[in-house]
Amino acid sequence: MPTQKYTAREIRVLKGLEAVRKRPAMFVSSTGPRGLYQITEEVVANSIDEVLAGYCDRIDLTIRKDNSITVVDNGRGIPVDIHPEEKRPGLEVVMTTLHAGSKFGGGGYKVSGGLHGVGVSCTNALSEWLEVEVRRDGKRYYQRYQRGVAKCKLKVLPGKSKTTGTTVRFLPDAQIFETLESNYNDIARRLRELSYLNAGVKINLRDERTGQEEVFHHKGGIAAFVQYLNENKGPLHKPICFSREREDTIVQLAIQYNQGYQDNVLSYANNIATIEGGTHVSGFKKAATRVVNAYARKQGLLKEKDKNLEGDDVREGMTAVISVQLLRPQFEGQTKSKLGNTEIEGLVDSIVGEGLGEFLDESPTIARRIVDKATTAQRAREAARKQAELIRRKSALDGAGLPTKLHDCASRNPAECELFVVEGDSALGAAVQARDSRYQAIIPIRGKIINVWKHRLDKVLNNEEVSKLIMALGTGIRILEGNGNGEQADNGDSFKLEKLRYHKIIILADADVDGKHIRTLVLTLLFRYMRPLIEQGHVYIALPPLFRVQHGSDTEYCMDEKELDELVKKLGRRKFRVTRFKGLAEMQAEDLGDTTMNPERRHMRRVEISDALEADRVFNILMGDNVEPRKQFIAEHAKDVRFLDI
Repeated sequence: MPTQKYTAREIRVLKGLEAVRKRPAMFVSSTGPRGLYQITEEVVANSIDEVLAGYCDRIDLTIRKDNSITVVDNGRGIPVDIHPEEKRPGLEVVMTTLHAGSKFGGGGYKVSGGLHGVGVSCTNALSEWLEVEVRRDGKRYYQRYQRGVAKCKLKVLPGKSKTTGTTVRFLPDAQIFETLESNYNDIARRLRELSYLNAGVKINLRDERTGQEEVFHHKGGIAAFVQYLNENKGPLHKPICFSREREDTIVQLAIQYNQGYQDNVLSYANNIATIEGGTHVSGFKKAATRVVNAYARKQGLLKEKDKNLEGDDVREGMTAVISVQLLRPQFEGQTKSKLGNTEIEGLVDSIVGEGLGEFLDESPTIARRIVDKATTAQRAREAARKQAELIRRKSALDGAGLPTKLHDCASRNPAECELFVVEGDSALGAAVQARDSRYQAIIPIRGKIINVWKHRLDKVLNNEEVSKLIMALGTGIRILEGNGNGEQADNGDSFKLEKLRYHKIIILADADVDGKHIRTLVLTLLFRYMRPLIEQGHVYIALPPLFRVQHGSDTEYCMDEKELDELVKKLGRRKFRVTRFKGLAEMQAEDLGDTTMNPERRHMRRVEISDALEADRVFNILMGDNVEPRKQFIAEHAKDVRFLDI
């Protein structure tokens, strides 16, 4: 038995911001790029709070060459007078104390965002150094911190200031973060979003590393936001937009239908993206479904014998942005991905019901168009349900209903099984010979499968290549039915991840244009109807080599011309022979096995969804009807090797 005593002496008290540095993952999502982005967002959030309070209309963010970040706003400036309890300047309290700020009932802000109050102090704790300059009361105040600790007292800089505001400069700490290189696109995406959510604010972004600059300034607010989201989707009408305040809560909504079949509902609470939705989203969905059904019946567009339209029917082709501002938001989880205030659901339901109902009554042409689209979706949904049931029944018995083209593996343990989705019959033979049949299965895709972004589910499920892939995977697809409340509930046809037969799904296609097209079509199918496969890390892209180099009795493979050049330099004057693979069909089974299928030597890239909004935009550009944006996107990203990490 251990004899060591456990006394108060063993209890360690982490002072100031030491807890943040000791356990950074408790305060930011990671010490990788995502966490780096979050500490930048916290500084911006302070400036946006000044925008919400009505005191700021300009924010400048600069990424410096040394990877430091500078954020400047023209708000009121962080208070610098002495805090009555802490006996320190307000600025120092805010910068060095967790859960400190006027967002906790101090009266400075009515609504605000931020990381549950850890805010800019978290940024300070995780920075090698941070400097703040405050302009207020005609003076310029300055203080510098190092790893969360003040290195000097608050001091007044020489000269007077004719403006007000705050400037924060910080360098993320290399002792904490795996990389110090901020991702320009991630920051730009968030600043663009904030400019739409806060109509009129002008946000300037500049990257000194590349010279890239952008200005985000949208007076149209969220109405302009839905137009931006729909710019390549064939919008059917001008945005439906209204804003109402009730019980100290402001609800803003913008809706615009497009010619497509997917819905895209973005939600925010106090400017924070609630990617998992919450009570404001459920209130909106219930109201939209109820109002459209009521209008359709009142106008005789739905007969007495007809079933009610379901939520998916009403939202087909809908792009919507819902933004709420409330006094005391309750978020689920540290990352604030879901709003939990129960009172908000009924309030949003009521406001949306009134606003949308009034619009439909006053705009009969658009209302009729919306109802027609929903009733067509209803008929297609019923047809899709019947087809999905047929596919489910065919594959219900373990292995009995598997497609004939599937070369299955011997193992029945999904955790060790892999399914290679191979382009065409030409590469099938080599792949079958190269595989380890104990745990590797092969299914060929003949030609280009149907583009699921352009067609409704009923037509998608009638496609032979799609149906056989669904049968092989075993999970089914996302099919929802009404629960009587205007929303959907799972039924027997819904996607069930636990029934997945292969825990690795590896797309194996040529590196040419046709191969990339097929790969994108398969990814689009998985993204649209089996997204958890991607979210849970089950989907991979195989990366076959481009060159084989034989020298003496040795054989080496090179992924690209850069690797080939390096190998040639290494070989020097030794004799060698280079073979360039034009496609999988030209690879011998031995080559394919060694380079692409052998777990010990192969190269693969896992497909990820890091941002749902950007993923939706990219898939729409690549798979939608509008050709010009697709050509522009391909031209911009042709050399980006990370393109497939969607």
